[in-house]
This record gives sequence, C-alpha cells and structure tokens, in this order.
Amino acid sequence: MKKIEIICVGKLKEKFLTAAYFEYNKRLSSYCKLTSIELADEKIAVHASSKDEEIFKDREGDRILAKITNNAFVIALAIEGQIMTSPEFAAYLDEIYLRGANHVVFVVGGSVGLSSKVLARANLKLSFSKMTFPHQLFRIMLIEQIYRAFKISANEVYHK
Repeated sequence: MKKIEIICVGKLKEKFLTAAYFEYNKRLSSYCKLTSIELADEKIAVHASSKDEEIFKDREGDRILAKITNNAFVIALAIEGQIMTSPEFAAYLDEIYLRGANHVVFVVGGSVGLSSKVLARANLKLSFSKMTFPHQLFRIMLIEQIYRAFKISANEVYHK
C-alpha cells in the first residue's frame, strides 16, 4: 500500500480542524496509509532578526530531516515552489508511484518557513499559492488535495 507521511511543525489545536483532518484521513484509508508527525514549534520573537530566523529555521530543519528516511520522496511545501492544478498534482503523484516510490513525505514548515537544508533535500518544492496560510488550516488543505488526487487518479466522482 502507498505510504504518505506529513511532517509538520506545530499541532492541530482547534477541534474543528482536528475533526476535518481525521475525516480526510479516514477517507484516504482505502487509497494509502497516511501518518502525521507533529514537531513542536519553537517560540521566536515577533521582531526577530533575519539571522535569528535562519538559526530558528535551521533548528527546526534539523528536527524535520531527522524524521525523513533515505528512501522517501520528499515534497516540501514552500511559497516559492511550483504551482499545480489538482489534476496536475494527481498526475504528478501517479508518476512518483509509477517510478517505484512508495513512501512520499510532505513537509509543512513553521511560521518562518523551511530551512535551506530541508528545501535542498526535497525532490519537489510545491506551492498552493503565493499567499501565506495559517499552518493548521494549510494542513487541512493539503490532506484534502491528497484525497482529491487519489479520487482523480481513480476516476471517481468528487465535487469540484
């Protein structure tokens, strides 16, 4: 069975977001095995210097990289990444699996983004938009798009 892992900085705290996450996880269970790893987010000063932000990102990045196995296909969610339509995303995931990968890892960073080391490890940098989203809400958007991709690939009806 295909394995998808979401590594993210921060925890889902709101009950309605947790409920949405579990609903999509349940729906995905017939297509793949989905797991999530939540890493504690570090507190950073609101007006931190860019140097402090880089140190912060590097610390988070080291913790993220420690959770990624060598054989994983890594997709980093980054605002500067490639933008795809839902059908393009579905086709991209299909291609990954056709090439023999069976473990795909999505990485969602914290409030200051992902470290350069995590971005360098990524096989793909993916952006949903040039806008910034709260990471808790974004996780629901991500899991919904993963579900949508499986539905598209299976030629099954799903609302537009």
